[in-house]
Amino acid sequence: MRGTLELAGVTKDFPGGIRALAAIDLTVHRGAFVSIVGASGSGKSTLLSLIAGLAKPTAGTVSLDGYPVTGPGPDRGLIFQSGAVYPWRTVERNVAFGLELLPRLPRAERAERVAWYLAETGLTEHRHALPKNLSGGQRQRVAIARALACEPEVLLLDEPFGALDVQTKEDMQLLIRQVWADTATTAIIVTHDVEEAVFLGQRVIVLGSHPGRIVADIDVPLGDDRKLTTKREPDFLALRAQVEDLVRAFHTA
Repeated sequence: MRGTLELAGVTKDFPGGIRALAAIDLTVHRGAFVSIVGASGSGKSTLLSLIAGLAKPTAGTVSLDGYPVTGPGPDRGLIFQSGAVYPWRTVERNVAFGLELLPRLPRAERAERVAWYLAETGLTEHRHALPKNLSGGQRQRVAIARALACEPEVLLLDEPFGALDVQTKEDMQLLIRQVWADTATTAIIVTHDVEEAVFLGQRVIVLGSHPGRIVADIDVPLGDDRKLTTKREPDFLALRAQVEDLVRAFHTA
């Protein structure tokens, strides 16, 4: 399986002399789950945009499996906070959208993939529903299923659960960890929620602000069989406090 991501000396400047990111060096090995946290101004979403190929670095390189990232591609699936599902398509046709852009994929395999990811995300009974008839959590499930149906090497999540209520958010956290475990996809999440970052990631990357830069790379040795009760365990609480202190210490107004 492929999916190793490397960033070397990545810097991103914007007009007006604004440096959003400075000299980012980061390797994410295939099958890993990495969380990226930081205060406002740390360039979290900018970093994810560079990995997705939606923007280009001012300096440095972003590569996937040794090949430079030069633009968006099916090898990277991207999920935003809004979910960005197509309101005129049913759940089933939303999930199938990316597969329709792969003309060499046999129709039977396309249908099989759609059915599998609908089941994996708990959407089978909603397959004929339109997004307007779904809850916010269900729409995010559609976005996740659609992104994964193309079987990308890397799944990128940009504050995906920030607009959800607490219970739905925790349900989605459990879902994304289960899907990650079942598919062995490399996953990178950007979030401002330190608890979420520690719960989801095998590593937590902490970014300092103005410009964004890596100030800590913390291993999360909690095992991969995590439950919501994990959030109340002493080791989890200690890691959360450590990351919170780092985010606060390296934030500049």
